[in-house]
Amino acid sequence: MLSMTRRGLLATSAAAAAGALILPHGVRAQEPKRGGTMRIGHGLGATSDSIDPATFSAGPAITGMLAVCNNLVEIDAANQAVPELAESWEPDAEARVWTFRLRDGATFSDGRRLTPQDVIASFNHHRGEDTISAAKASLEQVVDIRADGDNAVVFELAAGNADFPYMTSDYHFIIMPANEDGSLNWQSGLGTGGYVLENFEPGVRISLKRRDDYWKPDRAWFDDVQILTINDPTARQNALMTGEVDVINGPDLSTVHLLQRRPGLSIVETTGTAHYTLPMFCDVAPFNDVNVRLALKHAINREEFLEKVLRGFGQVANDSPITPANPYYAADLPQNTYDPDKARHYLKQAGMEGLQVELSTSEAAFTGAVDAAQLFQQSAKAAGIDIAVRREPEDGYWSNVWLKKPFCMGYWNGRPTEDDMFSLVYAQGAEWNESHWDNERFNELLLRARAELNQDLRREMYREMQELVSQDGGTIIPVFPNYVDAQNDKVAHGDVAGNRFLDGWKIVERWWAA
Repeated sequence: MLSMTRRGLLATSAAAAAGALILPHGVRAQEPKRGGTMRIGHGLGATSDSIDPATFSAGPAITGMLAVCNNLVEIDAANQAVPELAESWEPDAEARVWTFRLRDGATFSDGRRLTPQDVIASFNHHRGEDTISAAKASLEQVVDIRADGDNAVVFELAAGNADFPYMTSDYHFIIMPANEDGSLNWQSGLGTGGYVLENFEPGVRISLKRRDDYWKPDRAWFDDVQILTINDPTARQNALMTGEVDVINGPDLSTVHLLQRRPGLSIVETTGTAHYTLPMFCDVAPFNDVNVRLALKHAINREEFLEKVLRGFGQVANDSPITPANPYYAADLPQNTYDPDKARHYLKQAGMEGLQVELSTSEAAFTGAVDAAQLFQQSAKAAGIDIAVRREPEDGYWSNVWLKKPFCMGYWNGRPTEDDMFSLVYAQGAEWNESHWDNERFNELLLRARAELNQDLRREMYREMQELVSQDGGTIIPVFPNYVDAQNDKVAHGDVAGNRFLDGWKIVERWWAA
């Protein structure tokens, strides 16, 4: 029996949030058809990219490998957890021990049948002291993974987690084959997905070819797919307009009206869990003083950011990563607003009038990041803050700047659950804790909320956590951008998922030739 524990708890709020927010647009065909080639112009790629799922960050490698591989659980267009390689899952009474029944008939592209050992190896790749995975923190709650016969895997957690099935949908946790010694054979590039990886040139292109024996009969329509790394948004947009590619992510919003006016092209816009970030290292001066952090939060003009950088494709945020698409979004929190006088007050409290800081940025962080940094530089002047904008090289930004520089700009696609987002980025010791923030009360609530099955109590705890992040945290989150992609009329699709760009990064298997 398929367990929908989380859906049972959150059916009303989750369905309302996700369903009301999905805004698919673009060309639609009556019925999907097989054949043809799709070419994707993809940003956020780098020569340092790898098909090792432990090293994934937003970019072409994820879109490509989510076509080559599957997860245990998939997130659909309504932001719900639905079966993928796991045909069902069952928790114990405390939601601490989860049993996933594997789907019969799922095979790797070399013909080998999926086994529990492959699932165990895929998750253990992100566990243990020696792992290099940035998703390690998400699995610290897992104390044991074991096979239960030939077609089931049991996850034993340290404490209950009603969201655990959702967590297994994370793009890091794609299932790849196990070696005989139990390690993960990610170097093979093999998966159970609808496509075979034919060529991988980091920072250049990924070539995929459809499998004829894919276990999903209603997916993987194209014969071939080319994913081209085009980091410059103007170049991506030009590639779409000249017919070099069929789909692009993240068009330049300042000129997106040109796409909207051009015959044969259309915009695909969805709202979801994305957010732009400006993390400050809380253990490095001057950001180790909460007054400095608050001063900077009140020195950024969020409305101007929304209008001039996003061109209205989004909404103002409040320095918390939890968005209106999440089930426990706290809309009633006091809003951090642009207030130079208040910023000066906090600087005076810190004894740092005339603050000078350096902000690293690049268009690799997100489209319009350099303009956003310059707008911040100007708005902060009214508060007596001097921000020196340092433009970093686009290639290697995510490996050389993010998590390395004490004040920079970044981008998160977010996660479908509060626990997953908070555990991944804001928990003490998390590998991707980009601000080095450590708040004892927050960490305590994180553990309590994760195991709480009472929806009202859980909502109260997540509200307090959002307030802690907003008022004490080390990350400025000024806006929630909508996901904006663009396509030509040679490709078509059904309802589009709002949890990522490019149809939840599942565009390759979900779309088809028009």
